[in-house]
Amino acid sequence: ENMTFCTIGSNSQYVLTNDFSQCGKMATATTTSSSPALLLDAENHDAPTSVTVHPLVLLSVLDHHTRRQEAEGRVIGTLLGRRDGTKVEVTNCFAVPHAERGDEVAIGKDFNKQMLALHLKSNPKEVVVGWYASTPSLQTEMTLVADTSSLIHDFYATETEEGDPVHLVVDTRLSTDSIPIVAYSSTSVSIQSEPLANLFHEIPLELTSTEAESICLQAMQEGSVTTASTTTDAGLSQDKALATTLLQASMTQLRDLLAAVLIYVNEVVEGKRIPDPVMGRKIADTLTCVPRIRPEVFETLFHDKLQDLLMVTYLSNITKTQLTVAEKLTATLGIKE
Repeated sequence: ENMTFCTIGSNSQYVLTNDFSQCGKMATATTTSSSPALLLDAENHDAPTSVTVHPLVLLSVLDHHTRRQEAEGRVIGTLLGRRDGTKVEVTNCFAVPHAERGDEVAIGKDFNKQMLALHLKSNPKEVVVGWYASTPSLQTEMTLVADTSSLIHDFYATETEEGDPVHLVVDTRLSTDSIPIVAYSSTSVSIQSEPLANLFHEIPLELTSTEAESICLQAMQEGSVTTASTTTDAGLSQDKALATTLLQASMTQLRDLLAAVLIYVNEVVEGKRIPDPVMGRKIADTLTCVPRIRPEVFETLFHDKLQDLLMVTYLSNITKTQLTVAEKLTATLGIKE
């Protein structure tokens, strides 16, 4: 269930609740009887309603948290991406230095400005969409929004074009076997046009990846179960066996995908399944990417490439043997001298 965090009063204390009415009652209690009604800026139809995060963002946040100084409780940074109305896509991020002391927060504004300028040179279509934060390792509270998050959120409200940044929290406490990721949007609370509180309410979040990112993630998962490569013959044999295993797994996966596509096409042709135009276009685009080569021509090219590969391997082994002999001769002459 989505939760809401409410900042009440000058002490910036966050209260966990499920609806805005409770926050309104608590905030009204802090005012005098002659104060006007509490105003919630809940009519902001341009506020983010969903967030899509790419794997690079999560890996960057975890790396930043791992490399933090011992005295730092948490780390923060700027989120970059694209925004289409109320939908936000986070594709990149970078770390921003900051310091928290009690209720005060210091943010490296100049550093943030310089890093943003450098990122825009390589990715001019990306814009600032919000900010991220990790959780302190020693934090035991259930709330993921820190007491000083309201101040940082106000700063990033001036950095975004819409003035409504997304707050991404990565739970790095490792209290479970997973790493929870939560996205928040803020709603302003004011009395007599004076800001009184911020409401952080959770919004739907989805993890997505491009084709290139999926390939990298799969390679990372397969490589995480292997040990580091060594220079010994046993280590080289293990590397070759691993490469063969990975190639075999990839070919098996490709064969299964081709079989699934073939079954789908046959069922459509036989009238057993309703044709999907989107699926048909994807299959057609995939087939156009495959070069049309006759089997005998492909076999000739394959054997030619294989012969070249064997020749390179043979020359590499000869060079390695010569280097080994040279090292032994050098060591022997050095001992005699």
